[in-house]
Amino acid sequence: MSVNQRSSTLKSREIFISCIVPVYNEETIIEAFIKHLQQVLISLSERFEIILVDDGSRDQSLEKICQLSEKYPVKVLGLSRNFGKEVALTAGLEHAKGDVAILLDADFQHPIDILPTFLQHWAEGYDMVYGIRKSRESESWFKRHLAQLFYWTMQKITHIDIPKNAGDFRLMDAKIIAALREFPERTRFMKGLYAWVGFKTIGVPFEVQERAAGKSSWGLSRLTELAITGITSFSDVPLRVWGLIGFVISLISLIYAIYIVTVTLIFGADLPGFPTLVVAIMFLGGIQLLSIGILGEYIARIFTEVKQRPKYLLQCKVGFDE
Repeated sequence: MSVNQRSSTLKSREIFISCIVPVYNEETIIEAFIKHLQQVLISLSERFEIILVDDGSRDQSLEKICQLSEKYPVKVLGLSRNFGKEVALTAGLEHAKGDVAILLDADFQHPIDILPTFLQHWAEGYDMVYGIRKSRESESWFKRHLAQLFYWTMQKITHIDIPKNAGDFRLMDAKIIAALREFPERTRFMKGLYAWVGFKTIGVPFEVQERAAGKSSWGLSRLTELAITGITSFSDVPLRVWGLIGFVISLISLIYAIYIVTVTLIFGADLPGFPTLVVAIMFLGGIQLLSIGILGEYIARIFTEVKQRPKYLLQCKVGFDE
């Protein structure tokens, strides 16, 4: 679709918007969220769909959104268990039919009122419009610096440019949705996939809002797991670096061995080296275990992929045309 066609489609309110909303334990606020989102979408277009993807909620969120489908124009995908947000977003994208797809959370932290700005950039020719957090001051010092370290690491060891402080809050053109559907991997790092597909993109700064209820399920352990997934999915540097480390250690060992032999031949001294020997064995043992652990991460990813299991399973599907 050309820029003129996009602009005309947006002005005539004929653009088909698919909003994909992952839901996890949101029963107390989901109706208010849907009501607000619907009001904004009605002001933008006459054609839209709201796809709610329940990611194995432990409360009554699934039952709640199934009831709301009778009152609001929403479609429901209920995953059979908690597969994770990355997979929930994938399920929504695989069922979206719109000219554009907008991904946003149901906890009101992503400002719905910024959607017109997203669409305006799309009409100007951008294929992906993503939100950039203006500030992370609400997070702990450790979490902020861990995020900075992650983005720095990804920039150094991968060939993709992942924008800092950009999350899943974004708009994507239909051709990007089609491209993402081509990715078969089960262990998914969506921020990396968004960057990998390329196309014309632009960032829009926004202020993260307060959560309307509950607390984030993204603790340190889950964020660390996601970071490891991102690194192992888009870079083989951690594998290659251990070859370099092994070469350096071998070179140092060779130099030290030459030194020991030379000193012994010249001075005939029996060098006492039990502490040195113990330290060397422990150091080399630690290096070997660490390298095996990193290798194991990659093997685990391969093991997951070769089984060819479905990315997710549905326990219910409401509002979709069969």
